[in-house]
Amino acid sequence: MILLDSDHLTVLKYRGSERFVRLTMRLQAAADEAIGTTIVNVEEQMRGWLASLAKERAVPRQVPAYLELSLLFEFFGKLHVAAFDVDAAARFQALRAAAVRIGTMDLKAACVALVNKAVFLTANRRDFAKVPGLRFENWLD
Repeated sequence: MILLDSDHLTVLKYRGSERFVRLTMRLQAAADEAIGTTIVNVEEQMRGWLASLAKERAVPRQVPAYLELSLLFEFFGKLHVAAFDVDAAARFQALRAAAVRIGTMDLKAACVALVNKAVFLTANRRDFAKVPGLRFENWLD
């Protein structure tokens, strides 16, 4: 299984760049693997657009954020979304107790990847290298 972090998801969501072409070619080459993301990454993306809506008071200026929010539902509807389940929660608590110090959302996403024995695609090597046992790669380079 291959799970994508938010940086890789953003490249996939906004087509047309050279990075998009490279990433999609690599994902197509790995077509025998289940490809998706974590519910934690879905939450991050949703919170971003919901925050944009909440801060914009002028209703006409909310339209682009609503459009992006609806496109997000479409986009994630095409991907497998791996759950943050009791196993991931237990792994999260164990890693916090072991003093793994990265952001809460990053650690939750990493724990979903760990319990699913997935390769986690992220450009954030600095933080994810701190998670014992996590297999991660950056396909955006």
